[in-house]
Amino acid sequence: MVTKNEFEVIIIGGSYAGLSAAMSLGRALRRVLIIDSGKPCNRQTPHSHNFITQDGNTPSQIAEAAKAQVLKYNTVQFQEALAVNGSKTNSGFKIEAQDGAIFTAKKLIFATGLTDVFPEINGFAECWGISVLHCPYCHGYEYSNQKTGILTNGDVAFELSKLIKNWTKDLTIFTNGPSALTPEQVNLIKKNGIEIEQKEIEQFVHNRGQIERIVFKDQSEISVNALYARPNLVQHCSIPAALGCELTEQGLLKTDMMQKTTVPGVIACGDNATFGRAVSVAVAAGTMAGASANKELIEEEFSSVS
Repeated sequence: MVTKNEFEVIIIGGSYAGLSAAMSLGRALRRVLIIDSGKPCNRQTPHSHNFITQDGNTPSQIAEAAKAQVLKYNTVQFQEALAVNGSKTNSGFKIEAQDGAIFTAKKLIFATGLTDVFPEINGFAECWGISVLHCPYCHGYEYSNQKTGILTNGDVAFELSKLIKNWTKDLTIFTNGPSALTPEQVNLIKKNGIEIEQKEIEQFVHNRGQIERIVFKDQSEISVNALYARPNLVQHCSIPAALGCELTEQGLLKTDMMQKTTVPGVIACGDNATFGRAVSVAVAAGTMAGASANKELIEEEFSSVS
């Protein structure tokens, strides 16, 4: 007998990847629970781009439309909660929410994303996703041919400078301290007309998240319209690691082509398992994750017939 808290698949994370996985599973007639705490990483980003049919919509508009479509499938349920613990059981997995609710499932899908660890620069957090950006494919068009900065150092700064130069020639690398660029990299950067500034940064002066200028610790200033940054990233949810899921050297959940982690029955999709932090990439990974979970259930059911 199935109880109300028993499901075939639990999806932790109800943003783009999680909702996409839920749609695949709902259409496969699976009993699914989505658990989501309602705090997506792009919640202060004003517009989402580079996703056909949705270009220019707000992240919340896309997510709300997706959620409404997914919940039309009567086998899919949505629980606004924070999943805090997970464990293996004889028949699958048990998930505990912060409010004490317990849910069980045969399969788990983690679409839990990543947490950005911001540098200690006043104004950085307020500008993140608005004018301090992570992806030129998502936001570069809107800031094309404008005065733009890159906040990073070393090899990452070198590679990012090559990328961003496609959108603007008015470009400065801010290393926020002594440069870790090699002489060869510096030579190529300067040949391409890109400036390098090594002063330590005090703050970003902004207007409701729109950066206006960078103030250095020596109180000198420089104006910019946009800035690309690559903050450190950590897994937003600790449950996969607690279950034994391996991480890559970059701190992402290690998955195969079917989005399966190194723990049988546990699948991951979206930002937590890829560097491609874009809505379209998350949606595609979620579709694959849902199909992967369904395929595992099909194989188990087919082979268990006596």
